[in-house]
Amino acid sequence: MKDISIAIVAYRDELDVQRAVESIETYTPKTIAKHIYIIDNSPKSSHLEKLSERYADVSYLRTGKNLGFGGGHNYILDQLDSRYHAIVNPDIILEMDALGVLMDFMQSSNAGMSVPRILSRQGELQKVYRRDPTVWDMFLRMFLKGCFPKRQAYHTMQDMDYSQTFSVPFAQGSFLLIRTDLYRRLGGFDERYFLYMEDADLCRRVNEVSKLCYCPEAEVIHLWKKGSHKSGRLFWQHVKSMMAYFRKWGWKFV
Repeated sequence: MKDISIAIVAYRDELDVQRAVESIETYTPKTIAKHIYIIDNSPKSSHLEKLSERYADVSYLRTGKNLGFGGGHNYILDQLDSRYHAIVNPDIILEMDALGVLMDFMQSSNAGMSVPRILSRQGELQKVYRRDPTVWDMFLRMFLKGCFPKRQAYHTMQDMDYSQTFSVPFAQGSFLLIRTDLYRRLGGFDERYFLYMEDADLCRRVNEVSKLCYCPEAEVIHLWKKGSHKSGRLFWQHVKSMMAYFRKWGWKFV
């Protein structure tokens, strides 16, 4: 059994994936037994397979079609044989042993899942820690970005002390560490969400049986591209996923 398995779902982002894998290999100590899975949803073959030739602990898997974010991560669910499992976006960069710190944090706590301090390239804390979304919160985020700043600050947990550990209802799925047995017991991601909101759903299910905690000692860089804010197709995919989320969890408006 490995100490940790790490999954990165790729879709036309070779350079990002390569940079993420290289940073994990650079900053994760050799004493940590790990295995990295690259699950490629891209329509065409890529050069990512070369990473499995370069690193003995990397496996490259082509799905043959775009399974979406959750479907891509679930593609390897039955293969996992580890104590902890990391869900990592391609646009993540490590500049420290974030995985080791999170594993130590999980070992000393009763958290089922943890999230590190997620920073921009400029070192600014990103607003990826949130309270459970309501219809109003999501409407503000999607359609009224600059309005009702107090409510948006409340939803993104700006009132918390980020130098301390605290429980998080919903952390963006760009970098999460979960106990593998819990992840498998929950069945991974709910594939009713093709893209977006599957992370909110997973966090909510984790918090029903355990808890998700923020760990301030671990840091990662997230080159957040905010695709749904730039692409009409991704925007409407986000809206579709929000509808699926509220149909499942109830239409809480405020």
